[in-house]
Amino acid sequence: MSTGGRVRTAILISGRGSNMVALIEAASSTAFPAQIALVAANLPDASGLERAAAAGIATASVDHRPFGKDREGFERALDAVLQAHDIGLVALAGFMRVLTPWFVARWQGRLLNIHPSLLPAFRGTHTHARALEAGVDEHGCTVHFVVPELDAGPIILQAKVPVLPGDDEASLSARVLEQEHRIYPQALALVASGAVRLDDGVAVRA
Repeated sequence: MSTGGRVRTAILISGRGSNMVALIEAASSTAFPAQIALVAANLPDASGLERAAAAGIATASVDHRPFGKDREGFERALDAVLQAHDIGLVALAGFMRVLTPWFVARWQGRLLNIHPSLLPAFRGTHTHARALEAGVDEHGCTVHFVVPELDAGPIILQAKVPVLPGDDEASLSARVLEQEHRIYPQALALVASGAVRLDDGVAVRA
């Protein structure tokens, strides 16, 4: 599960994986407590796989489509890949699959996600458009432990950005994404080092 004290970590993606790049860059330092040992995708043509391979990281794809509605069957195949790579932590980075309770329970306390809103506000999709519609004056992003209920897990870190006059979805999204790239590596380091852990449904700081 660890290499030289560093926790072997997998990043799960579905597309380009911009948060994946931020995590890989942070983990390129041997002082970082997590080692990115695998990038896996549910789509074989996810462009982030090429970027990961170019960084010298092992890649894998488990196409969800042949499994049809058998979500757990897909996840069992994915889990087998994670086990084969001796993975200790999993970071979701634009992984566009809703996970079943089976997978979440199997990786409880070792499964992280980043969401583009200040949870519990704006769970789900289209967060930037909804924030603008609601007229909020601040928005942001959240790294949290994954639980069976969507976007409801205990919060590890959050970052806020102002909503500026004249903002549209693209400008607000870009401002939030900068913060995502900043706090996701911080949150992964906290969990990998044991500074934050999931204890009885609560994120506890050591």
